[in-house]
Amino acid sequence: MKGAPQQEWNVPATEESPHEGGFRAEVDVTVDRGGPRYGEMIEQVRTFMDKVRYACPTPEIADEVIADLAKLNAKLDAVQVDEWTSPSGTRVDLESRGNITLPPYEVLDGGPDGVEARVTFRDFHLGGNGVAHGGHVAVAFDDLGGMAAALNVHGIARTAYLTVQYRSLTPLNTPLQMRTRVDRSDGRKLFVVGTLHDGDRLCAEMDGLFIALRPGQA
Repeated sequence: MKGAPQQEWNVPATEESPHEGGFRAEVDVTVDRGGPRYGEMIEQVRTFMDKVRYACPTPEIADEVIADLAKLNAKLDAVQVDEWTSPSGTRVDLESRGNITLPPYEVLDGGPDGVEARVTFRDFHLGGNGVAHGGHVAVAFDDLGGMAAALNVHGIARTAYLTVQYRSLTPLNTPLQMRTRVDRSDGRKLFVVGTLHDGDRLCAEMDGLFIALRPGQA
């Protein structure tokens, strides 16, 4: 299971609120939207981002890349859709559900008791001195913490706050273990904790507050 547990998205839509909470209230979790090679396209984009992070192009190479990118952007102009029908974020067969804004992760287990995932920070996520940027670590915690909250309440939750304690350096290009779970709840308030490990070494831990949304809330 590379993307997200299906039950995260099984929130019934209503006529009054077709897009509950600013999220997809009724999502057809899919392995088809975007076509059979959508995942390969996403991987090529991630690889390009990795290479750009370390690239020092000559003016000539920069001109060529700009021209190539302009052509690619023009091709994508013809297939733009809104956020509700984009495959990004709904392709449960792909890492991070096919969302390139997230560090790539594979969900190993997920349910009301929490989420376990394997996450890899790539060259694009470099912070300095060969290790991951703390902001990218926080993004991963935010997404997987939100997933733990959503699975706990079988609904949608938004982040109220998120605190990350960086305990040791987070390596790049290394499969890491991230776990998130709801530690306690108080009404619609879901207090979520999480850890990021490189083997037995603790890289970072988080605590956050997520709010379960009522129908129609943004």
